[in-house]
Amino acid sequence: MRVKICGITNYDDAMYASEAGADALGFVFYKKSPRFIDYETTAAIIEKLPPFITKVGLFVEASKEEIESGFRKSQIDIAQIHFDVSQEFIDSLECKVLPVIRAKQREDIFNFSGYRLVDAYTEAYGGSGMRLNVEWFKDIDCSQIIVAGGLKPENLYTLQGYGFYGVDVSSGVEVRRGKKDYKKVSEFIKNAKSL
Repeated sequence: MRVKICGITNYDDAMYASEAGADALGFVFYKKSPRFIDYETTAAIIEKLPPFITKVGLFVEASKEEIESGFRKSQIDIAQIHFDVSQEFIDSLECKVLPVIRAKQREDIFNFSGYRLVDAYTEAYGGSGMRLNVEWFKDIDCSQIIVAGGLKPENLYTLQGYGFYGVDVSSGVEVRRGKKDYKKVSEFIKNAKSL
C-alpha cells in the first residue's frame, strides 16, 4: 500500500514523513487552504528531499496554463487536479496528472478510469476529515484507486481486503492545520503498510 502525506507546509514535516516511509508528499497550491504553500517554498523543500519520494502538487480551480506553470516552478512530479474537470481537460495537460473524484455517491467512483484519487465530497477542497463510504468499493477493482477522506491511523483497518493502490491523508495526522503530528504520521504509515 502506497502512502501519501498531504498538506506539507515545511521542510521538517516533509523530511519526517519521508524518513517514516511515505511514498509521496502533497503540497497544496490553493490560496484559500490553511495548508497553502507557494511554488518557490515547495521547490526549496523538494531540492533537499531524498530521492525516490514522489512530489505531488494539489491544484484547485486553476487553468491549464496555471497548472503547467506551477508544475515547472515547484519542481513537483505530479499535478493532482482537485476540482471538477473533464477527461479532455486532463488529457490536454502537458504534465503528469492525478485526477481527483470528489464522490457524492458510488457511481462517481467511475468518473475517471486508470489511476485516480477518490475523496469524500465536501464544499471545501480536501483536508476536511470527512469520511468516504468504503462500502462503495465492494466488488470493484481498486488496484488503481488512491483513497482519501477521513482516514486516521486507527481506522485504516477498515480498508483491509479492498486492494487499494494507496491512501492519502492530511488532517488525520495533524497537530493543527498545516502542522503534522509525527507520532500519528509514523502510526499511519506503519498501519497502511501492514494492510
